[in-house]
Amino acid sequence: MPLKIVFCGTPAFALPTFRQLLEQSDFQIQGVVTQPDRPRGRGQAMASSAVKGAAVAAGIPVFQPEKIRAEEGLEYFRKLAPDVVVIIAYGQIIPQRLIDIPRLGWINLHGSLLPKYRGAAPIHWAVANGETRTGLTTMQIDAGLDTGPTLLKHETRIGLDETSPELYERLAEAGAPLMVETLRGLENGSLTATPQDNSLATLAPPLKKEDGKIDWSFAAQKIYDRMRGFKPWPGTFSSFREKGCQLWGKPAAEADSAGSGRALSGAAPGSLFAVGHRLFAGCGGATVLEIESIRIEGKKRMAIRDFLNGAHLKSGERFGE
Repeated sequence: MPLKIVFCGTPAFALPTFRQLLEQSDFQIQGVVTQPDRPRGRGQAMASSAVKGAAVAAGIPVFQPEKIRAEEGLEYFRKLAPDVVVIIAYGQIIPQRLIDIPRLGWINLHGSLLPKYRGAAPIHWAVANGETRTGLTTMQIDAGLDTGPTLLKHETRIGLDETSPELYERLAEAGAPLMVETLRGLENGSLTATPQDNSLATLAPPLKKEDGKIDWSFAAQKIYDRMRGFKPWPGTFSSFREKGCQLWGKPAAEADSAGSGRALSGAAPGSLFAVGHRLFAGCGGATVLEIESIRIEGKKRMAIRDFLNGAHLKSGERFGE
């Protein structure tokens, strides 16, 4: 008898696992649970989740409750009586009465090495915090926030210039075989869950717009890490001449700093200086960020050469004022 599975997920991160589970002859996906269609884009047209699109294409029935904890959610899972529920970035907290239904529980694929980075945005925060390694964890969920016992882990290096979307794609692909191995290990009894050490837990809360505001007292590397981590949203931004601006750049090499003709160790955080057609900003710890492109509020993103040609920088001007 194939393992009866309900797949619960919403964004593209869940797709590689969903598709690989479909290909396994010893697994049977009975149904897919995903978030309701939502208005998106400028026209606010109704759009379905990435997981719904894949489920419909595969001919798998889709259930989209507004609140999974409602009575219709309980009836759905009782009726299907799955052996296991696979849940990946679904977007709602699962109540205990639903967790108790499948005999193997609810198995989550989480984008960090738990107990580090519990929460909604583990990949973004790992990059934004300058981590050099991260990974994936499969776990049996409980009623807490990513607090359940862990099963298997996959560890990987974070590239020096890797962005959160790039890491997101790599981890999504790596999660598919990890979940297959986890489910088979649970079914044949070879896999034992390990309780998390809560004293080692860190949090990865949902991203907010204000997370992207640049604090120029931070070192250039920390600002750059946040540029990588908060891509594409909320991005990293400051202000210039009382207008908001989104910024892209990276830490300046020592040779660039020395060649600027300035004593940068005394430069105020956020202070601007141009060297030819290049733009630098002073940061905390006597570090320097080279600004590679900029988008001023109400305008399109532009190269720094174009920005400098139009801005005519004045001595002492700063970002953030």
